[in-house]
Amino acid sequence: MTTTFNLEHQPLLQSGTFHLAVWGCQMNVYDGERICDLLSACGLQQLSSPDGADVIVLVTCAVRAKAEDKVFNQILSWQHQGIITEKTVLALGGCVGAELAEKIIALCPQVNIVFGPRTAHRLPELIATYQTSGQAQIAVEAEALEKFDSLPAPGRRGVSAFVTIMEGCSNKCSYCIVPYTRGEEESRPLEAILNEIRLEVENGVREIHLLGQNVNSYRGSDSAGRLVHFSTLLYAVAALPGVERIRFTTSNPMEFSDDIIEAIAEIPLIADSVHIPVQSGSDRILKLMRRHYSADDYRTLISKLRAARPQIHVSSDFIVGFPGETEADFNETMRLVDDISFDQSFSFIYSKRPGTPAALMDDPVELAVKKERLYALQEKLERSAASYSQALLGTEQEVLVEGLSRKSSAELKARASCNRIVVIDGPQNLIGRMVRVKIKQVMAHTLKGELIDA
Repeated sequence: MTTTFNLEHQPLLQSGTFHLAVWGCQMNVYDGERICDLLSACGLQQLSSPDGADVIVLVTCAVRAKAEDKVFNQILSWQHQGIITEKTVLALGGCVGAELAEKIIALCPQVNIVFGPRTAHRLPELIATYQTSGQAQIAVEAEALEKFDSLPAPGRRGVSAFVTIMEGCSNKCSYCIVPYTRGEEESRPLEAILNEIRLEVENGVREIHLLGQNVNSYRGSDSAGRLVHFSTLLYAVAALPGVERIRFTTSNPMEFSDDIIEAIAEIPLIADSVHIPVQSGSDRILKLMRRHYSADDYRTLISKLRAARPQIHVSSDFIVGFPGETEADFNETMRLVDDISFDQSFSFIYSKRPGTPAALMDDPVELAVKKERLYALQEKLERSAASYSQALLGTEQEVLVEGLSRKSSAELKARASCNRIVVIDGPQNLIGRMVRVKIKQVMAHTLKGELIDA
């Protein structure tokens, strides 16, 4: 299957160069990759460094204040270094673009173009209009799925590719700004997703990573207009020739239904790792967060998953210091961590996001206390992850060889089904292939493997 990009509704840009920088989640990474495809198709050449780029595009994250600050600090740094000049076209997109819109121009006059997650496809038009008029361009609103119909075929990525299956989120967790920056949840049609995956496979991709703010609430439609649930999508992707492994992120516990667990049990291509954010082990805090499950609901879900796939690795997200969190609430989180034994999880101190319900809550917990709790939680999570690594020593693993090792071109970097990076010695023609290895050494952040066959 091949696709030709129709430039009829896209301006051909003046010859030039662009650099793209991405902050935040995997969905931002996907948007960034597709922006690269789009700008390349419209005539610009991508640079790996911002130095000398005619256009600099920033795909931003608003989930925490620290992520926002990084973007604006980076702009000031590049300006100080002379990388951003009066001739540079600076386009700021992603969730910060949608959150602040026209306010960005006042806050940061170096920015010429503001776009949002739903308007990434309009970037060539916005660049062309700015270059002609010299006037700042702001476009952050569009229909949820409009951009997917306006993008070219995906370019070559490597052996693993992200594929966004839905846009937006309707959960309205009290702390989260994403529903206000990405809009209400809407799912892409089944066939559109499958066609994109087919194109990725043509490009040499072997592992597909399905993305959504709440990926397991997918409610798409097939070519006959019938409702398609996430479990059906998993079976359809697994049936595509050339797909050798499937991952998906991020899952909400309340939408992790039994049919999805059954699919995990029945589809060997689904990876032995799943990320399910729990955020807190306190039912009181979960209620304040508007997470519609209890800690025991989460325990039951993980028990079902491990019954279906005993070797599965479960990772999670945690928010520490949510407004009003008591020592007892935090201890409930620590108890949940002990009960579940998570692998490679993420934890953060609560960050107030303007416009969210949690931003209006009283927050009497001192920052020093929050930091102490975070350090204690992270230490426990790291010990748990380390025990998983040690348990892999001496085991045989099927790994997908992704490319050369960052530390040595004489070694190959591969990824196991459990999501661990495995470094192996072997010829470069193994890149893009599944091979079996025996884990011979456990290092701080990677495993060392030895080829069993090739």
